Amino acid sequence: MVAPVYASLGADLLSVVARLNRLATQRVALPIPGAQARLLSTIEDLEEARISELATVDHCSQPTMTTQVRRLEDAGLTTRATDPQDARAVLIRITDKGVDTLAQVRQDRAAAIDPELDRLAPEDRSTLAQAVEVLRRFLTDTAPARPVR
Repeated sequence: MVAPVYASLGADLLSVVARLNRLATQRVALPIPGAQARLLSTIEDLEEARISELATVDHCSQPTMTTQVRRLEDAGLTTRATDPQDARAVLIRITDKGVDTLAQVRQDRAAAIDPELDRLAPEDRSTLAQAVEVLRRFLTDTAPARPVR
């Protein structure tokens, strides 16, 4: 038996995950735009963050991020508070409504692909479940460092 080639595993994984995300998003009407859902997820992951941190993570300018955060805040999905370490800065946090909205986005997107997953053979579903656990561990072990404040 020939050993599998893993030279392109990272690229293949990223490509497949991106395609899966697009498929799930295309099949549902989300309660908020996809970009806002991704930003809300980032804020949830970080628990709290400055605008500059969010801009760095999202590879955009601070003015662009300020606009995006303002939209989330106007919708009641995030709040801002003065940073106790620097009164000139604000910290962005997800609200309970934001958590609920993000949960709905995730549930809706999952419901879009669940019927396809149900069509898989039981051993393939088991393999995917195991792969999800591997990916969770991978993400926990390789969590990106936060920008220094």
